[in-house]
Amino acid sequence: MAASKFKQETAMTQADRLRVAMFSAQPYDRRFFEEALAERAAPLDIHYHDTTLDIETAVLAQDCAAVCVFVNDVLDAAVLERLHGLGVRAILLRCAGFNNVDLAALARLGMFAARVPAYSPEAVAEHALAMIQTLNRHTHRAWARVREGNFALDGLLGFTLHGKTAGVVGTGKIGLATARILKGFGCRVLGHDPFPSPDFAALGSMVPLDELLAQSDVVTLHCPLTEATRHLINQSTLGRMKPGAMLVNTSRGALIDTQAVIEALKARHLGALAIDVYEQESALFFRDHSSEIIADDVFGRLTTFRNVLITGHQGFFTVEALREIAAITFDNLACWQAGSACANVLPS
Repeated sequence: MAASKFKQETAMTQADRLRVAMFSAQPYDRRFFEEALAERAAPLDIHYHDTTLDIETAVLAQDCAAVCVFVNDVLDAAVLERLHGLGVRAILLRCAGFNNVDLAALARLGMFAARVPAYSPEAVAEHALAMIQTLNRHTHRAWARVREGNFALDGLLGFTLHGKTAGVVGTGKIGLATARILKGFGCRVLGHDPFPSPDFAALGSMVPLDELLAQSDVVTLHCPLTEATRHLINQSTLGRMKPGAMLVNTSRGALIDTQAVIEALKARHLGALAIDVYEQESALFFRDHSSEIIADDVFGRLTTFRNVLITGHQGFFTVEALREIAAITFDNLACWQAGSACANVLPS
């Protein structure tokens, strides 16, 4: 009798737990979300799926009230309608960008969606500077040489960052964090943003984009992907960059017209390229393809340049950032459950 009652109570407890389907889930996502969940003791049942969310995989959200998604998950009208039909009413983005969400369909379906607008902006800023210094001082190539007993310095010549002009495109929290580090290196900092942060005035000068491109030895992108910023760096804007300048992108891959960048590298007009994001990254990043043939010819061409450095969207990847992502995601979910105002809700 007691055992039967225990089973009934357990079943009721499980039925009362809100189900969440997490897509594009990696082992580190499970680690930090489970840690945050244990601290809150919230009645949640999270189902982790390593697959990307799309029209075919949406069925994995069956009987879930919410889905938790990342940068390369598809949330177009068709996917949102499929999720809504399965009973999903909340979209939890564990990232800042939301260019992958059809906002009109979201509003039409009356679904809740919230993001993590700022998680450890210093993490991305520090990664951008790590890429700049690695590419500039060739420490990755020096490491490989020394392991083979080659201590020659030819081919490793860099420049002193102190005294150079650095252009920061986008002066949000990450852009500001990047500008502070560049100023600390002794750079003259220029900024461009249609909606400039007043805090940038203490770090550098706001200028039109053309002026920033023409004067900067290093251009680093820290802006969201919108229709206005898609292929912001293209054949025309590359032509206005200072010859030999370095271009850095740790924001969204489609800010750059990759084919135009390849042509600028081949022409020796663009001096160096550092990217942590790639326009077609959804087919590559966050997975191990080391035993496969990569069919993306554009990406393959990028890897042939000695003055190109690529990392796999790891700018956010710090303990502090992952803890903050989990905490804010659960805060957003709690707001939706309580029906209270959420500061991180996506615009309609």
